[in-house]
Amino acid sequence: MKNIFAFLFGSLFSLGIIISGMSNPEKVLAFLDAFGEWDAGLAFVMIGAILVAFIPFQRAKRHPITLFKEKIELPQNHQIDQDLIFGSLIFGIGWGIAGICPAPALTLIGLGYAQALYFIGAMLIGMILHRKIRGV
Repeated sequence: MKNIFAFLFGSLFSLGIIISGMSNPEKVLAFLDAFGEWDAGLAFVMIGAILVAFIPFQRAKRHPITLFKEKIELPQNHQIDQDLIFGSLIFGIGWGIAGICPAPALTLIGLGYAQALYFIGAMLIGMILHRKIRGV
């Protein structure tokens, strides 16, 4: 049952990414182009996502148990450190160059854009390198 819910909610998320245009690299790059022809549309998508997620996250903080009686492990580190800043910079640079991030990349594969495989390959290499360097 848990896997069925994961599939359904993942599908809903993917559909939202497609409808909002977040899977379209050109739309994302237009959002990131603050000094050109800026497209603010994705800001509204992000605000909507925050509003929808706010109440469930507040509940999870008070009652960190899922409907399937599993523990919810929320991040405990609330510090802004150099790892967070450096990682954010790398992510932002990659997002700015490619116009896609992990979830939309998977959506693009589902839509038949084989070019997303290059992004996913580079992302996996980065994850492997991080584990090797950090020993995680």
